[in-house]
Amino acid sequence: MSKQISGEPLTLANTLGNAPELLRNEVDVRITKLRPMATPVDQISRYAASRPCRSMTVDYYAVATRGAEAKVTADSESVTVTPGSQTKVILAVNDASIFEPSDTVMLPDSESVNGSPMVFYVADVASDALTLYPVFASGCVASVPAINAGAKVIRMGRAAAELDVQTSQYEALPEKKQNYCQIFKAQIEQSTMLKAANKEVGWTFSDQEEVAIYDMRQGMERSFLFGNMARITDPAKKSEVFLTGGIWNQAGKQASYPSGKLNAAAWLKIMSEAFTGHGGSARKILIAGTELIEQLSLLEGNQRVMLPGDVVSRWGLDFTEMHSKFGTLYVIHSEIMDSCGHSADGLIIDPEYLTKYVHIPFSADTLDLRTSGQRNTEAVVLTEVSCLVLRYPEAHVRVIATSDSQ
Repeated sequence: MSKQISGEPLTLANTLGNAPELLRNEVDVRITKLRPMATPVDQISRYAASRPCRSMTVDYYAVATRGAEAKVTADSESVTVTPGSQTKVILAVNDASIFEPSDTVMLPDSESVNGSPMVFYVADVASDALTLYPVFASGCVASVPAINAGAKVIRMGRAAAELDVQTSQYEALPEKKQNYCQIFKAQIEQSTMLKAANKEVGWTFSDQEEVAIYDMRQGMERSFLFGNMARITDPAKKSEVFLTGGIWNQAGKQASYPSGKLNAAAWLKIMSEAFTGHGGSARKILIAGTELIEQLSLLEGNQRVMLPGDVVSRWGLDFTEMHSKFGTLYVIHSEIMDSCGHSADGLIIDPEYLTKYVHIPFSADTLDLRTSGQRNTEAVVLTEVSCLVLRYPEAHVRVIATSDSQ
């Protein structure tokens, strides 16, 4: 319900007290205009809908979609099948948990007599094997060819009997994870912000304030990307400190390419990894270091996958688009990747599943250091307590350059 104010003017003080989000949203908008290309992760997170949290510890749930492919782990011999018989085939697989009785499966590497891939009906599922009935056209006398280890087993649709009311249950239980909010601060010992707040709602950024906030955002960007989640005690302050975990280690997939030898085939393989095997978006973001950007720019036949000058603006950032049959990447260069030792690497994130948790929104507090007898100045302290998490980890991919020896 809206808050009504009568008998007094609308001021900064009563606005902060009764509708704090009104001013906080304006602050975020103003922050995103300060050198946005230098801190793309922080920039995108400020445009996304943030979630308030009441604790420094954030509990969230990450869930992945059920796999659709397994591999045969042991060779099986060919079997002759007579029409009307209940010939069973026992097939050892590396991940039987993704299958259920009444599923149908296809082996694309094994052909039946008419040249089409073999299809089976799943009769039973053990911990490491499937009991299968081969499926042929009616009246066809056929055989199941020998199936070699390493062959793919693709899960297809379920096939129920006419009188079936129920089927095997499928539940996706999310995995509970945690991250810590970190207290990010910057201090400006100057009274210009206080003076501006007395005149108007909002901020007027001075040069010093802009530099301080830019430096603060760069530090936040490094923590949001590569921070290690931890709780430590400062021995001097005798106080606990929360450190946030970065999204680099939260990504559920990893793809690699030979350092300095990225070619079109290897990059398309990375694109395939980024856009398949999960229910993610068809448009994702690649945050790349300098060496990876150089490699992408030198790709042979580059014009077919990256259109020069094809620039799109989103979240206040300018991206170069990369197109493939799998999906589209918004590519942006990040010097933060370089400074953290990942110049040849990149991080592909799905912005739909990037969530920011905020314990204390970005705010400015004025300290009267003159009255307290500390210094003959008035200081402004900028504070935000927040963290980033990646939901659906399989929708995000680390891209890493590997040496030839690896």
